[in-house]
Amino acid sequence: MGRCSSSFPLIPLVKVIVTVVLLDVTLQTVRGFPLHTSDRWIVDERGNRVKLACVNWVSHLDAVVAEGLNHQPLDAISKRIKSMGFNCVRLTWPIFLATDDRLSSLTVRQSFQNLGLNQTIAGIQANNPSIIHLSLINTFKAVVKNLGDNGVMVILDNHLTKPGWCCGNEDGNGFFGDEFFDPEQWITGLTNMATLFKGVTNVIAMSLRNELRGPKQNVHLWFNNMPRGAEAVHTANPDVLVIMSGLNFDTDLSFLRNQTVKLSFGGKLVLEVHHYGFTDGQAWVSGNPNKVCGKFTGNIFTNAAFLLDQKFPLLVSEFGGDLRGTNENDNRYLNCFIAIIAELDLDWALWSLVGSYYIRQGLAGTEEVYGVVNANWTQPRNPSFSQRITGIQPPFRGPGFPEATPHKVIFHSLTGLCILRPRREAEPLKLGVCSNSNGWEYTIEHFLSTRGTPLCLQAEGEGKVVKVGNKCSDQNGKWEIISDSKMHISTKVNNGSDLCLDVDANNIILTNPCKCLNQDNKCDPVSQWFKLVDTTRKIEH
Repeated sequence: MGRCSSSFPLIPLVKVIVTVVLLDVTLQTVRGFPLHTSDRWIVDERGNRVKLACVNWVSHLDAVVAEGLNHQPLDAISKRIKSMGFNCVRLTWPIFLATDDRLSSLTVRQSFQNLGLNQTIAGIQANNPSIIHLSLINTFKAVVKNLGDNGVMVILDNHLTKPGWCCGNEDGNGFFGDEFFDPEQWITGLTNMATLFKGVTNVIAMSLRNELRGPKQNVHLWFNNMPRGAEAVHTANPDVLVIMSGLNFDTDLSFLRNQTVKLSFGGKLVLEVHHYGFTDGQAWVSGNPNKVCGKFTGNIFTNAAFLLDQKFPLLVSEFGGDLRGTNENDNRYLNCFIAIIAELDLDWALWSLVGSYYIRQGLAGTEEVYGVVNANWTQPRNPSFSQRITGIQPPFRGPGFPEATPHKVIFHSLTGLCILRPRREAEPLKLGVCSNSNGWEYTIEHFLSTRGTPLCLQAEGEGKVVKVGNKCSDQNGKWEIISDSKMHISTKVNNGSDLCLDVDANNIILTNPCKCLNQDNKCDPVSQWFKLVDTTRKIEH
């Protein structure tokens, strides 16, 4: 994400295997390893689905130290990750960390002294005194170990070669043959890192390279080099999943539609894709939200989601937005994309954990407004978003569920909640935690009926609460999925007018005139954006 800039002295390309001496860190294993792929799913040794609900933790910038350790103890950060519902961290690293011992052997203190960040050193000394004299590679291992101690899985993501901010078309890190992207050094780095973490069971995957890009990118070189990287990782550490990114900042995997990746091993390949609101410029605010979301959904299927039908798991390894809530472009994009993630039940990694950086593009203490924690790492930046994202953290379906009877939940994108059937007749229909949903069936006659009963959703009129009743042959018991976004659930009431499911300030379900069905770009339809999501998840009460 972003553009690369580094104040770390240029390290020449070296093609030697670095022997890393590990004196201070003994890694602990966790259960559920190794993982493999089955059809489009990531599964454990028993064949049960393991959904990756990850957050990105940056460790590839100039200091080459996981961000935030000047603000909070490492264990406190790991525990916060776990308490926010993330089961996995995509931990970024630069190739130089694994190929040049002049960098990997620097102590944390020396790294920050080289950057002139004496105040940061004081913060790390206060919060994490045990790492201040560790080498950078041992500090990286200490982070992995502590995440494992707290039951958090890790994806080791090779973000770039030369430490610094990522990513730009001309930053020299973008594609094979660029100034800082020597394919042989890259293979060496991947091999060294895979070897280093062999047998470490919370390290469940390695991502080969972040956001391939730039003027040199082409499909031919992709097929020449990416399988080589995968084979190198698998040879060094056959337990980890191998994750491959696409082209154009990892927004495009369409070239895999007609040409498959050939590997000597099976059951380990995962594909990854990225998307942000800014990827589409300002389209989300300049266009009608329904139409932009509909076009975006189509592009996601064209460029990446078709891989699910080809039996490959797809990881959205970066998405996110300005969590201050003031960026309308990001807000609209997230409202659409979260619904897509729920509908397809994708594995994902949110950008980012980071509330602020030690130094980014020459500026010390830069705040990350996409970060799920605030600038001093003490609390969630946006508690409502943190609550919302919990709606897509558990799996909706996949192998290994004890209740395999398929049904649907009615997922509300803005809140991450689902429509619950009231327990008593007098209670209104409301949103609640999706695992508490009774389950719905969308019949061939277009009734939304509660699973296992003759009851269905029924509209009472504009502005009125939706009820569950047994008049499932009436016009106001039929519901159509309309609009370009395919997220308006509409019915006709007795006077012939069209009404859509909506939510009020108390999360009560009612019907109102459908929003934003014309070309208007000023309206906001998100209160009416619902997805019928297939699930086999056990209902909890």
